[in-house]
Amino acid sequence: MPHHLRGIAALLLVTVVWGTTFPAMKDMTGYLSASWIVFVRFALASLLLAPFLWRARRADLGQGVLVGVVLFFCYVFQIEGLALTSSNRNAFVTGLNVLVVPLLGVLAGRAPERRIIVALLLALAGLFALCWEGSFTWGLGDTLALLGALSFGVYVKLMEGATRKVDKLMTLTAAQIMTVAACAALWLLLREIPFGEGRAEYQTYIVKGLQQYGVNLVYLGVVATAAIISLQTWGQSHSSANEAAVIYAFEPGCAAIFAYFWLGETLAWNGLLGAALLISGMIVSQWSTQRPSAALAPE
Repeated sequence: MPHHLRGIAALLLVTVVWGTTFPAMKDMTGYLSASWIVFVRFALASLLLAPFLWRARRADLGQGVLVGVVLFFCYVFQIEGLALTSSNRNAFVTGLNVLVVPLLGVLAGRAPERRIIVALLLALAGLFALCWEGSFTWGLGDTLALLGALSFGVYVKLMEGATRKVDKLMTLTAAQIMTVAACAALWLLLREIPFGEGRAEYQTYIVKGLQQYGVNLVYLGVVATAAIISLQTWGQSHSSANEAAVIYAFEPGCAAIFAYFWLGETLAWNGLLGAALLISGMIVSQWSTQRPSAALAPE
């Protein structure tokens, strides 16, 4: 199988696993803050990937820190928004990042291919159908999810360039994951952890939450972060940012399916229609798979 098609297959698997993270995180947002969820998740992944930073090039580390800072805000906005709205609706708004990547390309003077435009339109229609709840009422949770979508669009575009500049993809992966964990730790110290009265009660509360949701956090840290972001980094080194954005549009469909079984959130006929449109968008995005060899990262 060509490297490009293997990259696409890798990103499809990434998207399926990402779909499980919405109900997994929604389960915890009523107890733990977004900062704690992000910190524990990425701290666990950092421990597993730390060996890949041994004798790493400074340039590779710099790329990892840059994309890691953007990725941190992606998750903070997404999880904060998830606490204020349904898993399906949050997935829909977050999925709007598929429009950010080609928009950034247009602003840079590069118009997306016609197939990508058609795929994006199908994906957007699918997102609307999937998460339509009878109205377009807008709340704070939706605004935070939209900020997360914008951040994620920027992240995908930065990753397209970073995966082609670094010598070792795993160095890029480890560096960005550690950067997210460091940003989350700093965020906790500055904005959440009390250092005076109430500190003991706060520590007891957090320890109880970590114990209660230990399985969720281990799954998010080991599988959905360490393993999947490593696979995502490799997959994006063999695909374009526009293609990745359309494939990631399938994430709300996966999230809706897992939310149905995990949280009991229903998937009506419009959800099935939305999933079909999203799949159509992915197929259209792959009508032409010819890419210049210079666009591929070295082995």
